[in-house]
Amino acid sequence: MPHTTVPDSGCVDARVYSAPDHPAVSYLSTCCHGGAKMAVLAYSLGKREINQYFCIKNAKLLSLVAVILLTVFHTVSRYYGGGDTCEWLLSSGRFLGENVWQPYGCMMHKYKSIPKLHNYQIVCHEAKTCLAEKRVAFIGDSRIRQLFYSYIQIIDPTQKENGRKWSIKLRSGSSEALQQYRANLTAISLPLEQLAEDGEVYWVLQDPVHEEVLSDNRKMITNEQLDLYNEAALGTLNSNKKNAKARVRFLGASRQAAMETIAQSADGLHLPENTRNVGAMILMNAVCNKVLRPIHGSCCQALPAPSLLQKLTACVFLGSTLVFLFQHINRHWKSRPTPPDVESGEEKPATAALPLSHKAPFQAMCKMGLIMAYFYLCDRADVFMKEQKFYTHTTFFIPLVYMFVLGIFYSENSKETKLLNREQTDEWKGWMQLVILIYHISGASAFIPVYMHVRVLVAAYLFQTGYGHFSFFWLKGDFGLYRVCQVLFRLNFLVIVLCLVMDRPYQFYYFVPLVTFWFVIIYATMAMWPQILQKKANGSGMWHIGILVKLLGLLLFICFFAYSQGLFENIFSVWPVSKLFELNGSIHEWWFRWKLDRFAIIHGMLFAFVYLLLQKCQVLSEGRGESLFSTRISNILLLISVVSFMGYSIWASSCKNKTECNEMHPYISGLQILAFILIRNIPGYARSLYSSFFAWFGKISLELFICQYHIWLAADTKGILVLIPGNPSLNIILSTFIFVCVAHEISLITNDLAQVAIPKDGAALLKRLLAAGVFTLGLLLMSKSAEGNQGEGH
Repeated sequence: MPHTTVPDSGCVDARVYSAPDHPAVSYLSTCCHGGAKMAVLAYSLGKREINQYFCIKNAKLLSLVAVILLTVFHTVSRYYGGGDTCEWLLSSGRFLGENVWQPYGCMMHKYKSIPKLHNYQIVCHEAKTCLAEKRVAFIGDSRIRQLFYSYIQIIDPTQKENGRKWSIKLRSGSSEALQQYRANLTAISLPLEQLAEDGEVYWVLQDPVHEEVLSDNRKMITNEQLDLYNEAALGTLNSNKKNAKARVRFLGASRQAAMETIAQSADGLHLPENTRNVGAMILMNAVCNKVLRPIHGSCCQALPAPSLLQKLTACVFLGSTLVFLFQHINRHWKSRPTPPDVESGEEKPATAALPLSHKAPFQAMCKMGLIMAYFYLCDRADVFMKEQKFYTHTTFFIPLVYMFVLGIFYSENSKETKLLNREQTDEWKGWMQLVILIYHISGASAFIPVYMHVRVLVAAYLFQTGYGHFSFFWLKGDFGLYRVCQVLFRLNFLVIVLCLVMDRPYQFYYFVPLVTFWFVIIYATMAMWPQILQKKANGSGMWHIGILVKLLGLLLFICFFAYSQGLFENIFSVWPVSKLFELNGSIHEWWFRWKLDRFAIIHGMLFAFVYLLLQKCQVLSEGRGESLFSTRISNILLLISVVSFMGYSIWASSCKNKTECNEMHPYISGLQILAFILIRNIPGYARSLYSSFFAWFGKISLELFICQYHIWLAADTKGILVLIPGNPSLNIILSTFIFVCVAHEISLITNDLAQVAIPKDGAALLKRLLAAGVFTLGLLLMSKSAEGNQGEGH
């Protein structure tokens, strides 16, 4: 997850960390053998320091070529092959699981009929809101009657079925009946097309039957007969090719679903309930998605026009690109050898090239612009496909085991053997990041035991934030503005750019606001009078008590706000602070995230204080191969840690309700983090090794965390990006390869721009901060004005 390295941290791991809360069996080989193999490839490309730049540079060039080719392919296929996601929704798809239907190329929202519980009140009214003041008519046989009741039961689950019989059966499957059917279709074709001009008309193709179990009085209903009736409908309706708007849409996806499940039919004719629900849900998505625009449903949604901020951001990137190209061409032209002077016979000296420092920021912005264009194409433009997630135990646990085997295989001797040294914390961040990536793409949040374990990983990132920054301030005492701005810039640069490009609020990328908030709190705690540093504490033990008093004050501050939700919401609802913490017009999400891991920071700070104190008193044995404590104490602590781990897993497996378990989480997560640290560091041989595989990913954990939102996942993390349709394994391999390359490049860009944007000169830095403040205020005012205009429009 998010990680930012701050300059001049010495031997102290003074970095910022963060993490998120974080399809079917067909994706098993994908995640396990696809994503993991690409992770190995990306790691192998960067393993050796000498060849790292060359190999990764070539990998990035390959990813750029792949993006260009894929963009051209998808654009051309949509233009010539039909890119209407409604047609995809209605025509084809596949089952991800027993009751989960995946349309081809887009995500289908699940409209639910749920009792009016508080958390589900909006969901319960979705269909009613969409269908308000609309007339919906179902005309057909007994199976259309079933579809009708499945449809209205989404709105009112108390409705019961009743109805009458079927024409093929009544006419004994005769050819005369088929001819009459075709004639009747011709007669109603024009009226249906006229209805389609001002409304929506859907023709449901006849589903297959299971002939072996049909009763004797239904034996004349054969799949051959049904195919003939469907061909008649397809060939007769929409005969007026001139009026493209007046089209009857054919619902064939439900027929495809029925072909897979008709064997489960009790009478061979009527479909199982889950298949009928698929047809009803497809129709509901076709009618309502364009009205309600659910984030989980990309089918049948028209893309919104780019906002003013998005257009201005595009202009900034375009302007930077033009400046970079001008500088590059000008530099190349001026550096060319000057031809000899014909009169004097002497060669004039070439003009010196522009310094690299003048060109570097525009080059970085040019690269960032190209990357943001890819982000936009993936998750805002109607170019690439999206599919929904589907959780199974195999899609999460098998890739997890595979990943840890790889991590252990790439073990190396660490340069340091101190507790939580830099290589070890990079490794820690790396494997946690990869676990959470698998957690997200597999949809494992639906499984509460996995969800609770991942909550501990999130708390561990905040723990590292407290540990790293406390250690830096305690040892270095550097409270200067330059360091603060460096940390804030490295944490927030990518997120702020994405807020502008993807038109999302700052709180949407929730962990960056969270870790930024806690960094400011840690800074204020340590910088306020009296500033207590290790050098000062070495002279008098009273200063150790002073730092503990500061930590106690911070704990009381946290507890006060944790039990004063009203006050908390009032403070963070004040404009312009509210613009940083609101999501969908409410700060409830911010309150939830803040409260869930509220003690993790102070756990990290306290652990850093105790560890550095023990280290100073030479209580710990941190030599290579040496146990951290005496043999007896080490064994006792290891036993307690293992029992703690097992106890937590048993407790998490028994969790039945997320809300209740989340209430316990802040009080017990710190114990699991401490247990992990002891298990990882007490044995000398374990402390002397680290996984270079995990550590490589840990160094770009911030970028991996944020980039996954839009270029690995899709629909703002609700779905999965599809670059290669029809081949999940190849798709995940390619999307992972591009995703990792992009994250690595953004990390380099952020480092380059941080040096330019945050100068060490105090006066220049204050000018930059003033300009940044004016820019931010302008954005906030524009956002407020846009909200006011929307309110007037409604």
